[in-house]
Amino acid sequence: MSATRPTLEDVATAAMVSRATAARALGGYGYVKPSTRSAVREAADRIGYRPNNIARSMVTGRTQTIGFISADMENPFFARTMAGLTDVVRTSGYEVVIANCQEDPELERNAVRVLQERQVDGLIVAPTQYSNGSHLRRVTERGIPVVLLDRSVRGVIADSVLIDNVSAARSATERLIKLGHTRIGIIISDLGGDPLERLNQTALDPTHSSTGAARGVGYLAALHDAGLPVDADLVQSVTYSREGAAGAARALLRLRDRATAMLTVDNVLTLGAFEAVQESGLDFPGEVSLLGFDDLEWTTIVRPTLSVIAQPAYDIGATAARRLLARLDGEDSPAQVLFLHTSLIERQSTAAPRGGHDSDRRDGTERKQ
Repeated sequence: MSATRPTLEDVATAAMVSRATAARALGGYGYVKPSTRSAVREAADRIGYRPNNIARSMVTGRTQTIGFISADMENPFFARTMAGLTDVVRTSGYEVVIANCQEDPELERNAVRVLQERQVDGLIVAPTQYSNGSHLRRVTERGIPVVLLDRSVRGVIADSVLIDNVSAARSATERLIKLGHTRIGIIISDLGGDPLERLNQTALDPTHSSTGAARGVGYLAALHDAGLPVDADLVQSVTYSREGAAGAARALLRLRDRATAMLTVDNVLTLGAFEAVQESGLDFPGEVSLLGFDDLEWTTIVRPTLSVIAQPAYDIGATAARRLLARLDGEDSPAQVLFLHTSLIERQSTAAPRGGHDSDRRDGTERKQ
């Protein structure tokens, strides 16, 4: 064998096959018997052979790499989606190059540029914005397939894998109403300006709006369907942080006609609200209930355990990967928007307000309509 870096010829010799067979087995093209493919790959591992991907890409036009651009890898939701997509991609012979954008649109644009320069075969993107997608449109116009994950971008024609945020939040709010709550607060991040006005605007196009805002639309829809008035004091828009959510929860509990239940639209906001409720001195959930999004490990460890809307984060990533692989295999159908189902998991943090319907326990007075 060569005393320098092992070559394809060295692999062929070690596996006792021709160079052409070794190339097909390692390159994933053409027909090779499964037993021969296994023997070639075992020989390559044994002698430390590493394929020249640049040379292979010049022949096949593929680098066998896929880029994943995450909006925020510190968010456990996106970490879980990454697990789903990498599991699917790697079993198909591709590797994943990951970029984290920390919810920064400029970092996202730079990541798209760098991954194109590395000649990835396709992109899976959890975008930081719901408009201003010119950088993604340029990628699709070059013939590079793109799949959007968790969020879609107005004007970008690409497969998207989402949940129906409006329906998910509507079902959560409906459950709190069914328990007897009529003073239900909601904590959303970064709406800016007049939160109710922003939610009314979002209702016109929730698919291309922020996740939190779309969930706010579902909250309002449930109140409307139940004939409950919308109180602007119960809609809290905060800077996206655990501390911001804690402050919003405290504000909801300080109202003269305070909230008896809260809906948080994100796991970070949920954690802040949970802490504030625990510190409030109120009975939890007898005097105040909390329902959040994302079924994370901590939600079953704390007391009370947390009721949640569970998103299929792993399946969202896996589905996005399968869509991209289908496009790389030549599927030429129109772009699809796939909505995966959420589920409501009831635990200890939600209950009927003490004394029954919360409007019946306020000093015997009728709440203003």
